[in-house]
Amino acid sequence: MLIIRHAEVADLLRGQEQHVLSLVGETYRLHDEGRTALPHSVFLRFPDRPRDRIIGLPAYVGGTDAAAGMKWIASFPGNVADGRARASAAMLLNSMADGTPEALVEASLISAQRTAASAALAAARLVTDPAPRGLALIGTGPINHEVLRFTKAQLPSLREAVVFDLDPARAAVFADRAGELAPDVTVTVADRAEQALGAHPLVSLATSAGEPHLDLAACQPGATVLHVSLRDLTVEAVLGAQNVVDDADHVCRERTSLHLAELATGNRDFIDAPLGALLRGTAAFRRDPQRTAVFSPFGLGVLDLALARWVRDRARADGLGTRIEGFLP
Repeated sequence: MLIIRHAEVADLLRGQEQHVLSLVGETYRLHDEGRTALPHSVFLRFPDRPRDRIIGLPAYVGGTDAAAGMKWIASFPGNVADGRARASAAMLLNSMADGTPEALVEASLISAQRTAASAALAAARLVTDPAPRGLALIGTGPINHEVLRFTKAQLPSLREAVVFDLDPARAAVFADRAGELAPDVTVTVADRAEQALGAHPLVSLATSAGEPHLDLAACQPGATVLHVSLRDLTVEAVLGAQNVVDDADHVCRERTSLHLAELATGNRDFIDAPLGALLRGTAAFRRDPQRTAVFSPFGLGVLDLALARWVRDRARADGLGTRIEGFLP
């Protein structure tokens, strides 16, 4: 068994934004072609702790370098108040030769970067201006840190960012650190969510909200909203937008905003296209420059798996990680 620690994962991923974007895009294409297996995620909840959960995401990615495994990711929002990360994760990879577990990878950064890469890929295909100058970020946790990094890598024209967080101190820290992520992007802090929504036509929502709390009335015409946290938008906001998802069967679950829209309408007609089909050029979707477009990614385990496989292979090649002998019988 090969154990790959967080610091080693971070070293291997440093400066690899373009490769991660390419890998995530190719995995979306494989998924859209039906060359993956992706059971529904399993949510472990606790009767006396309704905000906390642990999610299991099993996955298989086919193709020339097939892989199988499972991500086990915990979300404990109360950690943030104590100065700790909300999410923690591990990825178990199995051998495709005999099924035995062969690598355990610390996966919090893998999870954040695959999420951000998917948002950046969607942004590049949904923005009405092919060279946008600004980005608004609502929520200043690790996910939007990575969204800024990967969106800048995908859309190098970005020069400005506006951030908002319910905790003004967190927003200020984010603005101070943004220079490390995107040195040529000027970051300012908004006083209200509506101010951030209207600041730029490209918006990323990455909060810990459990219930819808935002409409899109403050957005600029033709805005693109990366609805990464999935539960921010009201049903009316969803139904009034053009909607792109990663996988409709996965995103319309667990009381996401899109799930609530499905319950309200009795159908999924409001979903216009999956991202994989947009990347493959097979979708009949046409972007309306006067309407808001919303990208809602449930977060597919195949993306974690593809990136963890790459990390494992790089670690093996570079002699990184700790090998535990005698783990198996």
